[in-house]
This record gives sequence, structure tokens and C-alpha cells, in this order.
Amino acid sequence: MRNWKFNHIDFSTFPFYGGNDLGVFLTEKGASIKIWTPTAQAVQFLVYRQSHGGTPIRIDELVPSEQGCWKLELDGDLAGLYYTFRVNDGDWLNETPGVDARAVGGNGKRGLFFRPEETNPEGWESDKPVVLENPVDAILYELHIRDFSIAPGSGMTNKGKYSAFMEAETRSPEGLATGISHLKELGITHVHLLPVADFFSVDELHPNEKYNWGYDPLNYNTPEGSYATNPENTSRITEFKQLVLSLHDAGIGVVMDVVYNHTGYTRRSWFNQTVPGYYYRQNRSGGFSNASGCGNEIASERAMVRKFMVDSVCYWATEFHIDGFRFDLMGIHDTQTMNEIRAALDLLRPGILIYGEGWTADQSPLAEQYRAVKANVSQLDRVACFNDDFRDALKGNNFDGNGKGFVNGKTLHEEAIKFGIAAACYHPQIVYSYVESSSYAWAQEPWQCVNYVSCHDNYTLFDKLKQSCPEVAPERIKRMHMLAVALVLTSQGIPFLHAGVEFCRTKYGNHNSYKSPDKINQLDWSRKKEYQDVFLYIKKLIELRKSFPGFRLRSASDIHRHLIFSPVYQVGVVSYGLDCVVNEYDWRSMQLIFNARETEVEVELPQNGHWTILALEDLIDLRGMQRLETNTVSVPPVSMMILAH
Repeated sequence: MRNWKFNHIDFSTFPFYGGNDLGVFLTEKGASIKIWTPTAQAVQFLVYRQSHGGTPIRIDELVPSEQGCWKLELDGDLAGLYYTFRVNDGDWLNETPGVDARAVGGNGKRGLFFRPEETNPEGWESDKPVVLENPVDAILYELHIRDFSIAPGSGMTNKGKYSAFMEAETRSPEGLATGISHLKELGITHVHLLPVADFFSVDELHPNEKYNWGYDPLNYNTPEGSYATNPENTSRITEFKQLVLSLHDAGIGVVMDVVYNHTGYTRRSWFNQTVPGYYYRQNRSGGFSNASGCGNEIASERAMVRKFMVDSVCYWATEFHIDGFRFDLMGIHDTQTMNEIRAALDLLRPGILIYGEGWTADQSPLAEQYRAVKANVSQLDRVACFNDDFRDALKGNNFDGNGKGFVNGKTLHEEAIKFGIAAACYHPQIVYSYVESSSYAWAQEPWQCVNYVSCHDNYTLFDKLKQSCPEVAPERIKRMHMLAVALVLTSQGIPFLHAGVEFCRTKYGNHNSYKSPDKINQLDWSRKKEYQDVFLYIKKLIELRKSFPGFRLRSASDIHRHLIFSPVYQVGVVSYGLDCVVNEYDWRSMQLIFNARETEVEVELPQNGHWTILALEDLIDLRGMQRLETNTVSVPPVSMMILAH
């Protein structure tokens, strides 16, 4: 039996290969094949007519090449056939499509010979990626491919598929916009897609029988087949490109959620069946360490693992015109790898977003000083981290359904809210000893901070508020919900929204729906009608953010200069003034007041102008609704008020 302990091996001595020809590529004569497997004693290449079953129609032996590589040249017309590698390192390992496969058959067990240029949809050559002047101009919207369209009332025909994103002018039974028309109406700048790289938990040949978020990677360099009309051929590639093209045509960028921190399989992964042990970190006993909480963690600091990650991200950015990447459990990766990814993407084109979770799920053998965690964000070059401090300050601990935050009744929590408003940057008016979860400003600049209140993980915002406040009336829950989203969208940094938050999305109290059925995870488009006031409010907040550069300050020094917190302390109230950068409405200064109390509160405004109300309860009018005759204002309970002059 194979020994899966590796503490006797020094992986740093393994050869490095820097070429760009790893994988399987069709040529004019046949195919060029190269694989990096320095521990191999023999490597076979098997060709099949089908993606499952049957016997190979040919088996060829690769020959040793430079720096741990093995290579093979084949003649003949191979397009549309399938292949696998089989490595012998003293024992024969399992067949795999290789770690570099860019096209696969159904369920990803065999690679597919293909010509990339033949997968380009009409208009692909003229497609223009979305480029922002600064990352803080982004408004991110996190979405699962299947959730988007699978509901009976979605109005989309291609339910659960990439192609649903190509359907224009779709409507709910209530006659309201759904699908891509809804995204355009809402006004977000980027769709953040939960994993679309190939994963193993859903049977691609019977996709409706099982659901999964997709955080169980199988093949990193080809789209997931369960979202395609035909997972056996290159439809998954063409249709994902069509999705990107459709969103770009709508002026919306595409961010990929990438899961390089672990693989779905461990011993049976393509990595371990190619170079056993090399791609993973080990614990002291030589077994697989588990900072991901999923059974393994990728050793990003090893030279060929780092190369794999850099090459993979660049492939998605070039071949699929991706506009950004969100790194799952980014704290598992080392800072040097993240910086090399940043540098490589910069060479392709400017403005590609990079952000991730600045933490791990468990202990890692890699020392924290080398990891891409929040505490080390200053060591990262234009890479942002999620602000979980703000998330928990707004609504309560993310893992405790009963815990409360600022909007749902926790008192003496105002400094933590100010921490998020300032995008986790240092601000002289914040008392950091009162910010329970973070006693220092971990962001150097606002574009290093992604502010959010909910995401696919844990409870939806609506469900969290209901569970933590079971005796509160539905109308008050709705006001808490709106106040939390208002704080996210008016704060500095990069705002992030969970799909459906604009109509009070519910998962019926399910806090970990990664494999729950569609009835739990689907976007229920009927709620857009039920919570139309919430939708219109959040739509107006997005318009507000886009219209006023003061909500998108470029630097920490600008935040110090333009954002001044009120020196008057009131429990359950946060207030600040914001000098307006040039805007189309010619407002020179704003005052924002967030009242989380159950009663209205009196606030004295600075006596430097005649104030006009722009936002009051669920109404927002950027031109102004009411001009005040005094400098004292009454702010209704659980609401935001914005005034300007």
C-alpha cells in the first residue's frame, strides 16, 4: 500500500520548469503534450473515443524532457477525442486529464482535444473587459450561476445554465425585470460568480439531481460542465464566454471566485496522482495539513505550485476576459504568490480586481508572517481583504444566529461601525480599543478593504435579523435590513452585496446551504415585488454612490481630510460629515446620520450652511427633498438620514 506520508521528502529540491507549454495542445500535424512529473519513472498517454468507459484506441509512452518534464508529439486528427495521463512513480497511479487540462468531457475525468479559437462566440474579438479608474469604484454583486435562474418564476428559459445570462428582457410573473435586465436596473458594476471552474460534487450528466456551491475543485482551467447545455464537448467554454460577453455588453464586469487553497479530492486529486505530495502542505507527521477545513491545503509557496496558480489566473484573464478574482481562504496562500499574481495580471491589462478572504479555516504549518491574511495586507500589492470586522459589527457574530450588532440592537458598538465607514484605515477619531474584533487599522488604503454585511456563507442578512430579533415586527426587520445595506453602500472602500439582498433574500434559516436543494438557494424573484420598496431604496443607494465621488475616496489621506465624525456621542447613533468632491448636483458638503435606536433622535447639524434632506427613511432624492429652516434635525428610528448643502 502506498505511503501517503511525506515528511522524509524535501520538496524544495524538486526542479522548476518555467515554460508555457505544459498541457495538451493540438498542432497542424497532431498534438504536442507535456507534463511536469519529476518523480515519474514512466508516463503513459491514453486516447479514447468517449469521455466515459470504453478502452483506449491508442497508448503512447512519454519520454523524459527537461526539468522534470515528460513530453510526446502525436500525429493525426485528434480533435474531439479524449485523453488521460497515467504516471508510474514506482507504482501506477490513477488516470487523470492532467493538472493543466483546459477542456474536459463530462464530469472532468478525461481531457478533450480542442482548438480554443473554435470556442469563441460571435463578437468575442471585439469584447471589451470592464476597467475601473480605481477599485473603490466597483460595486460587487455575489451570485451563484444556478441560483440566478433556477426558480420557476425567474422568467428565464435556460434555468441553471450559463446561457440564462444571454436572455434579455426577462420578467417575473409580477411583470418586474429579472435576470440580466435586473442587474442593469440595479446598477451594480461587477457580478462576482461563485466557483465556475470545474468541480466534482455535481454529476454533470444529471445536474438537477444535486446542488453545490462548487468549492470542491477538480479541474482548475476549464468551466464547470453542469451549467452547460452539453458537458461532453466544448459547450461549457463557449457558453461561459457568451456569459462574459453578455455581461460586458451590459457594462458589467465579471469576477471569478477561485479556490486554489484546496482541492475536492485529496489522495485521488489530479495533483497527487501526478506528483504525490508536492502540491500540498504537510503537518509534522508528514500527512496532509488542513487549514482549509476540507482535508488539505495547497502549498502555494512551492515553485511549481506558484507557477500553476499564476498561469491559471492569467489563462482565465486572457482566454475568458475575466475582470477580477476573489480568492477563497486567501489567508492560506503566501504573500509572494499573491504579489506575483498581481504583477502577472498587470502585464496583461490594468484594473483587474483581486480580493479575498484574509483568513484560514484552521491552523496552517506556514507561519502567519508569510500568509496573505488581513494582518499582512500592507505586504500585498493592490490586493484587498474582506472586512469581517464591519460585517459582524453591523449585524452580530456571523456564526451565531442570535448575536446582535449595531442595526439589530447591540449598544456601545459605534466605534466598530466607524471602523467600517473608514474602510479599516486609520482615522484619528476612532477609538480602536472599543473595536472588539480588531484593535488596529489593518488597511493602509481604502481599496484594500471590501465592506460587506452578508455573502453566500452563513445566514442571509434577512434571516440573521429575523433569528436574532424573533419578537420584532416585520416592518422593523425590514428597516434594520435597509440600514445595514445603507451603511455598506455609503462607506469607503469596495462595497460587496449578496445577490438578493435587494429584496430581502431568505434561505429559510439555513446557515450553510452549500449542498441544499434549489428551493433553499434559488433567488425567489417574487420577493422583488413583495419588497419593492427595499429594491428601490438599494437601487437609489447605488446611484448615490456612483454620483458622489466622496463615497469613493481614493486614499486614506483623503478620508482623513474629507470625512469628519461627529464629536457628539449618542448611544446607537453614528454621524459624520463628508466634504463633497465635485459632483453633478453641486452639493458641497454632506451630513450622514445612522440611527439604530428604536426611537427617533435629535441631532445638531454643523452651522455652516442651509441643509437639504437627500435621504429620509426609505426615500432618496439626490436633488433634495426638503430644505431645513434650523440646524436641528429629528432622525426616525432605525434609519439613515443624509443632508447636503
